[in-house]
Amino acid sequence: MKIEIAILFVPLLIFSACNETASKPLDTPTQGAISIGVDDSYAPIMEAELYAFHSFYKYAKITARYKPEGDAVKDLLNDSVRLVLMNRELTAAELSYFDRLHLHPKTLKIAYDAVALIVHPDNLDTMLTMSQLKRIVSADITSWKQLNVASKLGDITVVFDNKNSGNARYIQEKLLEKKPFPKNCFAAKSNAEVLHYVADHKEAIGIIGVNWISDKDDTLMRGFLKKIKVVSLASSDAAILPDDYYQPYQAYIQQGTYALCRSVYLVSREARAGLGTGFAAFVAGDKGQRIILKSGLVPATAPIRIINLK
Repeated sequence: MKIEIAILFVPLLIFSACNETASKPLDTPTQGAISIGVDDSYAPIMEAELYAFHSFYKYAKITARYKPEGDAVKDLLNDSVRLVLMNRELTAAELSYFDRLHLHPKTLKIAYDAVALIVHPDNLDTMLTMSQLKRIVSADITSWKQLNVASKLGDITVVFDNKNSGNARYIQEKLLEKKPFPKNCFAAKSNAEVLHYVADHKEAIGIIGVNWISDKDDTLMRGFLKKIKVVSLASSDAAILPDDYYQPYQAYIQQGTYALCRSVYLVSREARAGLGTGFAAFVAGDKGQRIILKSGLVPATAPIRIINLK
């Protein structure tokens, strides 16, 4: 008799569990709760986008996990997050992984931004050519005196946010032919840590996402800009005049005259129109693109107008 009761009880548990799963409400484009992955370089813009989205959709709860790009992509692959914001598209190997799961990730370009270079306020060498930058990052140039014999600074220290970050990968691909960083380069924990380190070390040059210094209306960013200088870059070694050098301003990012520009993407693994899809549509829509414009980045799906002032 006890065995019969046990046999009847097990199917009941299974039915109950299945019924609970079936009755669990799915998220929709405007409500529910999900987690998304965000490259730390885009923490400021993501905070602004999420604040606006939650203001419009009271029954939606999106939790952002701010991580280095590599870690955020791992979370996307293992289904820990629905959506990732980063500055590259998925690789062939990553797409192949999703193919084996019969999933077809969607990639949406939502902005253009740049890698910014920062130095200490006491550093007078704030104009570099791309050739000079490449030699600094590869340790062919190791002292500020090699750039300017009159410099009072010593050995150059290059600091970036994280070895798995989008900033680090971008510089390795752009300047190091994917080779590892040399010994004069080291990783801090975040973009904010890079800013603090450069503000405290005169010999340092920092590599950060421009989103951390692009919104002039943000009090935190204004505080950062008082403690560092932004380096101007020239694509050509023939650059002589100050007008040949460009900083990562919106107009120069949009025109492509700043040398370290890149695209920003939202990558989703959702197989249906869930909350991740709704949020991506919001960011790519009028309201989301206006937030990107205000933040100092360049919107990808909304037209902008550039006015030349003389």
